[in-house]
Amino acid sequence: MMRVLLVDGSPEAFAALSALEDAGMEVRHEPDGEAGLDRALAGDFDALVTELRLNGVGGLKLVAELRERRPRLPVIVLSAEASGDVAIRAVRHGAFDVLSKPLDTSELVHVVEDAVATVRRSSKPVDIGGERAGPEQMIGRSRAMTRVYRELAKLASTPVTVLIRGETGTGKELVARALYQHGHRAHKPFVAVNCAAIPEPLLESELFGHEKGAFTGAHVSRIGRFEQAHNATLFMDEIGDMNLTLQSKLLRVLQEKSIQRVGGREDIPVDVRFIAATHRNLEQMVERGEFREDLYYRLNVAGITLPPLRERAGDLPLLIDYFLNRAVEEMAAAGTGISQEAVEWMALQAWPGNVRQLQNVIRKAVVRRRGYTIGLDDVRECMREPGPADGHAGDPGLRELAREALGRAIDGEIPSAYAELHRRMERELLSTAMELSGGNKARAARWLGIARMTLREKLQQLGIES
Repeated sequence: MMRVLLVDGSPEAFAALSALEDAGMEVRHEPDGEAGLDRALAGDFDALVTELRLNGVGGLKLVAELRERRPRLPVIVLSAEASGDVAIRAVRHGAFDVLSKPLDTSELVHVVEDAVATVRRSSKPVDIGGERAGPEQMIGRSRAMTRVYRELAKLASTPVTVLIRGETGTGKELVARALYQHGHRAHKPFVAVNCAAIPEPLLESELFGHEKGAFTGAHVSRIGRFEQAHNATLFMDEIGDMNLTLQSKLLRVLQEKSIQRVGGREDIPVDVRFIAATHRNLEQMVERGEFREDLYYRLNVAGITLPPLRERAGDLPLLIDYFLNRAVEEMAAAGTGISQEAVEWMALQAWPGNVRQLQNVIRKAVVRRRGYTIGLDDVRECMREPGPADGHAGDPGLRELAREALGRAIDGEIPSAYAELHRRMERELLSTAMELSGGNKARAARWLGIARMTLREKLQQLGIES
């Protein structure tokens, strides 16, 4: 059960209290700011919700104090002020999110759930080089993995920028979290952003924030991931997918240690421990002019390269055993084992999706097994998923949409087939995510890999909700 402290002396506090309790949370209410701070420091809470205007200690001071003394306690601020500057100040002081009054209690519940899940996810201990020590484990005793552990241990305690390289599915985010947890900023937040998961027009605002009126739909000012990660750790995954314009702006941030929000002129200092990751060959991209050479050298100060699974075959039995035990525990499938014949056959496969593919196959096999023991036929069936070569012809439905958009562009009905198809696909993706999440913006945003505030802006721009 989540334990939440509500620090709010306004009449709306009772609505917030009821909504959180109805969601199954254990809530303690304190109307006074000073007493609330004392209770937050003394108690074992998963999240804190606070009004901005408080008797005693004000809301911003409360947020700043908790950021310093209880950095892993997420704080959600409630504010009746319409100005985006209030939200910016609150987040810069350390707030997880800011919600406007009058309060949408369902949104409050969703944001609290998202805040607790985010902190718990980044706080999961990543054990290095063991076999089955914790929920997040780097598995392997091969020579290639031993080199990874050695580099990780050497770099974690330094402030240097680290570039993590490896094929898709090798576990780059796990290494980033291990660097964070074993580093000097482990008591500060871990802010992650996937450059490939965010549409190109939104990525700049997601990273650097924007000023009110900077573009259509920018109704208030908002800070980005760099400001959120000030004095903390920022992990940028799939950095090779970033366009050249943003690469230039990122280089400036790394050199000058300051950012400018979209539509702004003020230089805002930021101090982040920067970790990047990519599955792309950056050297080839530099040669083709697709990646800035100066940014490449700036990022490649120190690096960790993760080996593909095909180069660490000796680790396969350990990985199978580890993922099988995790899947059995998660699915309450006690007594499930795997045959030696299945293990030997799996050791001969190429595993283009690496460790992630292996984990997915094991999970599917636990669900689809014919008996208590996963056999060769079970594993083969789970491996019969369309690979990159199988999907070369494309999806018939998507191909038809592409033909329709191109036909309309050829006939002059629309100016751009790309823009039309992008808009339709984005609208469908966001609508479906909201439908599957039951209207939970925090959950939908997590699935989409974008910030909740970005999702809210996109829903308004696309007319999905007012």
